[in-house]
Amino acid sequence: MRVFLVHVRDPQFYALPAKTRAKNGNIRVMGFPPIGIMSLSAVLKEAGHECVMFDQANPDTPNAVILEQIHHQQPSLVGLSFLSTTSYPYAKILARQIRAANSKVKLAFGGVFASLNAPLVKLQCPEVDFICRGDGEQLILDLLANLEEPEGVCGLTWMSDGRVVQNPGRPIERHLDQWPFPDRESLKLDFVESMPLDVPAVLSMDRFTTMQTSRGCPWPCVFCDIPIFNEGKWRARSAQHVVDELKYLESLGYGSVYFVDDHFLLQPKRIEAICQGVTNQGLHIQWGIEGRVDSVAQHLFPAMAKAHCRTVMFGIESGSQAILDRLKKEQTLQEVETAVTNAKNAGIEIVHGFFTVGNPDETVEDMKATFDFAAKLPLDTFGFNRLCVYRGTPLWQEYIKRGLVSEASDWYKYFKCSEIDPTCLPGETINHVRQEGLKRLFIYKLTRYPLQTFRLLRRFLRFMPVRDVVYLIMKPFLGQKKGATKAEILSRAVEHADMKDAAAQLTHLTDEMLHNVLEASRVERQRIQLEAESSRELPMVPAR
Repeated sequence: MRVFLVHVRDPQFYALPAKTRAKNGNIRVMGFPPIGIMSLSAVLKEAGHECVMFDQANPDTPNAVILEQIHHQQPSLVGLSFLSTTSYPYAKILARQIRAANSKVKLAFGGVFASLNAPLVKLQCPEVDFICRGDGEQLILDLLANLEEPEGVCGLTWMSDGRVVQNPGRPIERHLDQWPFPDRESLKLDFVESMPLDVPAVLSMDRFTTMQTSRGCPWPCVFCDIPIFNEGKWRARSAQHVVDELKYLESLGYGSVYFVDDHFLLQPKRIEAICQGVTNQGLHIQWGIEGRVDSVAQHLFPAMAKAHCRTVMFGIESGSQAILDRLKKEQTLQEVETAVTNAKNAGIEIVHGFFTVGNPDETVEDMKATFDFAAKLPLDTFGFNRLCVYRGTPLWQEYIKRGLVSEASDWYKYFKCSEIDPTCLPGETINHVRQEGLKRLFIYKLTRYPLQTFRLLRRFLRFMPVRDVVYLIMKPFLGQKKGATKAEILSRAVEHADMKDAAAQLTHLTDEMLHNVLEASRVERQRIQLEAESSRELPMVPAR
């Protein structure tokens, strides 16, 4: 059978201009590859099916092109994969466009948001035939074998005789080595490694991709839906399977890879075996990971650095112990300091810290403590995002009990906590304290860690115009940009720092208004891209 798989994205990926295309002619995109549909494509092809992939980060494949190809190739199934609440509006629009153009093709939704909200999504999107819950590898094979009679397909939500049917859940698959490596070569895009900063910063122009070496995280952070999606379990591929894929990627010319594991630093013996395998195979591909600061595997940081682990990202969240406890991080400030210091002393080139602001019960003093704490840590880079809440997280359940959100009318919406929780600081206060905190933080880093800062900026300058690097440094001192149009704001084509604000707005729009906004933002992005390509060397231009 022929299957179309579409990775639906909100417009936060950055396509580089035509003159910077890869040697193979592919468009280069800043951001992460759609490893979900790539994994499913490999499974489908191994089983003898035909699969065509589309990634909406590619400006050459907008909805109109996907619709044209569906009409031309007549697939048996079109799967729309998306991760979160913020991508759901785009998935709805595309699904309705497909159904309006083709009444017969089977449509399916997959991804974390669809999995956790399957019955509600099916009711709101009757155009979609199937909602696929959980891991998709075996599910999609079973679905293709039972497209007309899906009663026995575990993990499927569908409609029968006017009512929503929830087939039994699919048991959690622990044997992850059974699946083939993701099908990266069939998608005609090359990805560029960048840092998740307010101004996207290019780390390398080497061919870049992602890997998933484990799934799940058992910790109960109140803002996270990963433990619920994975039923509180952590599952891992064998070290040998991971090393084999790294070797395969290096043979294809990839220079760097990022592990998109929810928590890589969980099993020391496995990490040690991966590092040893990389060394024994003589591999040089660079890699990065995310992990918790309370990991018992920190003694392996030197081995990781020797095996070319370049980047370690920690979810630090706050410099206030009271806020860490409120968020149920189950970590201490001392553990944060120890982990960051150990990583840098081991030779990890880039250590990044994720922080949140606008948390429940957070005071101005707590926020200031967070920026002061970040300044004293030997972090190379850092990001401070407004805390948001969405269905499927423990915080959402708390807000239901407190009457701050409605399960019936708000389930598909994405809220900044400060907009609905009276225990949060007002938005204006958060923005002011954040801006002042970033100023202090940047000055502290430039004066107290000049060599570390210089090395990082030197890396950025290898691949970015000087003006972009200067803007990266000066942004906290420039104040808020004025005069943005509504289309700019809602399309998130202005600044990366506005993305969460705009994402929240989009999920609250009616479908008719959403369609109008998306059309206006499409025109806006085309104008911005044309202007950038005519005036910039290597601009950061949002693309869809």
